Amino acid sequence: QVQLVESGGGLVQAGGSLRLSCAASGSIFGVNVMGWYRQAPGKQRELVATITSGGSTNYADSVKGRFTISSSRDNAKSTVFLQMNSLKPEDTAVYYCYVHWWVVITRRDYWGQGTQVTVSS
Repeated sequence: QVQLVESGGGLVQAGGSLRLSCAASGSIFGVNVMGWYRQAPGKQRELVATITSGGSTNYADSVKGRFTISSSRDNAKSTVFLQMNSLKPEDTAVYYCYVHWWVVITRRDYWGQGTQVTVSS
């Protein structure tokens, strides 16, 4: 089992910055990919960015050059960060932390509770 605790988010004006954090604890030895998805009202949940345990990153085209994903790990937890710069009103959504867990043949996906990001114009 993996427990996720998200922090960050809030209200910011267009052009501003926010930083999201998500700490994963529990069976973190199996954490293979961490990342962020978002869901705006009336829209499907979409990928924002992911980072693998090896440090490879992947970004949605809409956030490339503005958002940066990073991670850190110690014995107790693995944390993923999302630095969001040059925010736009269309970035407004609930942001969900995501973990893909993989050990031998067992794979599981874990989701955070979500944190609201609101960008005003």
